[in-house]
Amino acid sequence: MRKLINLEVNEKQLKKNAQIAKERNIRIPTLEQMKNPKNSPKIIKEKLKTTGLWDIDPVNLFRITWKNEPLETGGLYQDLPNYMEIPSEITGVKARIFAMAGKFFPIGAHKVGASFACLVPRLITGQFDPSFHEAVWPSTGNYCRGGAYNSTLLGCKSIAILPENMSKERFQWLSKVAGEVIATPGCESNVKEIYDKTWELKKTRENVVIFNQFGELGNHLWHYEVTGNAMDEIIRAEAGKNGKLAGVCLTSGSAGILGCGDFLKERYPGAKLAVGEAVQCPTLLNNGFGDHRIEGIGDKHVPWIHNVKNTDMIIGIDDIDSLKMFRLFNEPEGRKYLQSTGISADAIEKLSWVGISGAANIISCIKFAKYYELTENDIIMTVLTDSAEMYQSRLAEMETEYGKYTLANAALDHGISVLGLRTDHVEELTYQGKKRIHNLKYYTWIEQQMYDVNELNEQWYDYDNYWGRLHQMGPEVDQLINQFNYLIDN
Repeated sequence: MRKLINLEVNEKQLKKNAQIAKERNIRIPTLEQMKNPKNSPKIIKEKLKTTGLWDIDPVNLFRITWKNEPLETGGLYQDLPNYMEIPSEITGVKARIFAMAGKFFPIGAHKVGASFACLVPRLITGQFDPSFHEAVWPSTGNYCRGGAYNSTLLGCKSIAILPENMSKERFQWLSKVAGEVIATPGCESNVKEIYDKTWELKKTRENVVIFNQFGELGNHLWHYEVTGNAMDEIIRAEAGKNGKLAGVCLTSGSAGILGCGDFLKERYPGAKLAVGEAVQCPTLLNNGFGDHRIEGIGDKHVPWIHNVKNTDMIIGIDDIDSLKMFRLFNEPEGRKYLQSTGISADAIEKLSWVGISGAANIISCIKFAKYYELTENDIIMTVLTDSAEMYQSRLAEMETEYGKYTLANAALDHGISVLGLRTDHVEELTYQGKKRIHNLKYYTWIEQQMYDVNELNEQWYDYDNYWGRLHQMGPEVDQLINQFNYLIDN
């Protein structure tokens, strides 16, 4: 069996990396500190008091946590993650839907955590040389932003790769942070084109290291450890006497975030993990293909790091519904309509935390609740990957295409694309259904990306020694981070 996350140490390069980090005043947080950031060093917390949330400053590595205070500058940490309960008046279901907000991470999205967990193990073991290597971040959006950001903070060169049809805001920000930005043909569903570009770089540049979020197990581990624990704290705070976790509903994207579902299913054995995808590209549902407009989720393949055997349901989401919900939540007339239905001003204000993929996640929760006929005692957890801040250009494009948004549009969108959601395009997975999806990995990862077919079989047949072993690697990573920080200090 492979080493999962390779933690073999190159002592000579490790010492060089520690010296580079010392010169740049870098200190690296542990996964434990990301779960419990109040345990961060006092000197770090003092510096954060004068540092902006998005500043290009190594101290912001300690803001890779769900528990940042919701401030643009100077914030420290709070007891619980930033989250909101989506009112039943909006969803039309009795179940309580809680969504954690990615808006208050540096870069405004939680992908900064996933990319951290891919780069840092290479850096603290000496497998990556910042003076020679370039970190390549293939992505459908936020992951390459997180990768470029972390690379800059950690003194590494970066190359961001993303589809040309992603939002303007992403490209504008990357042009200021990444060393190089490469736009590939297509939209968020054109993942193979991204992979093709990474192969081209590997063949033409000897110094590139590819951090493929769809294949990097560090991505899964970060969400298992950090996102899973954050969700658990919310559940314990909100459940009360009769509340129980019914499930976790998340769009796949790179599938890294599904690691939090693994964590919660261990804590709450009766809970289910439901994975959403666009019905315009029904890969998991129907071995299909196509294009869609839910930015940030990649399709036409099954990510290597998707623990398919632990997935209970696939939910198809119409991208039109996602866009209409996003517009309802973020247009002034949409908010005015929601206020007229009795929704509190505080809840409406937090709807700006919802980006397009966040809307898709909420839709998957609603369909999940309707399918299982959940009650007010049932809790569903999900995530708002990023916020409306990253999609203002999309709002402008929709106004150009459909006209100015009105109260009548808002009422119609709420009635059809939210309250009117049905349980179509839903599959509750059997053993054979799960295996069908798992087997799809072969075509992308074995035939195209040259991964090991023996490892593919280990993911399915040697489940505990593969996924179970991966889930135990957090303390090993933290031990190496602490040793690296010791080298910096000494």
